[in-house]
Amino acid sequence: MARAIKGLIFDLDGVIVDTAKYHFHAWKRLANSLGIDFSEQDNEQLKGVSRRGSIDKILNWGGLSISETEIEDLMHKKNIWYLELMGEMDESEILPGVVRILKEAQDLGLKIALGSASKNAPLILDQVSLASFFQIIVDGNVVTTSKQDAEVFIKGAEGIGLASEECIVFEDSISGIEAALAGGMKAVGIGHPDTLYKAHLNLDGFANVELQKDILDRL
Repeated sequence: MARAIKGLIFDLDGVIVDTAKYHFHAWKRLANSLGIDFSEQDNEQLKGVSRRGSIDKILNWGGLSISETEIEDLMHKKNIWYLELMGEMDESEILPGVVRILKEAQDLGLKIALGSASKNAPLILDQVSLASFFQIIVDGNVVTTSKQDAEVFIKGAEGIGLASEECIVFEDSISGIEAALAGGMKAVGIGHPDTLYKAHLNLDGFANVELQKDILDRL
């Protein structure tokens, strides 16, 4: 018999807030500085991937090999450019319906965690005034692997004192969905079902969605 859902684990970018455009412009600037073209389709392939893993992908696309010191410098530059772009980020970047879903989760007594590859997750949540909803933030500062690995979500479940099968993961990337499934969790895809077809449930977003009726009762 399946265990009752007691916790929710959210990805950040593309699920709670829309920071994809900031990442895209920062990665494009980095790739172009290396003489490598970078498209929005390329950016999609970096969703859920660590900063180091993303640079490795870009270098591979460009057929480049550089030293570890140069890679560290690029990682630092990308983050500076990203943070510069994010400087004016505010609550308007929260995606529709998110605050209502978080409040409904609290009202239902569910535990809430964040599982994100971003090393800037705490800063972003503070900037959009959502940090108080989360019992734990598991981000790129405390995990050693990128999604498709389940580490970020397993640590999220552990952090809220739950078994994996008691948690739902909300993700907008195929690598994130695969990570949730690898961790033994229910996966809800936020985005196009053709891309996130492995998820147990697909939603366009949280606008006009009720947590109990549209998600919990369907899983």
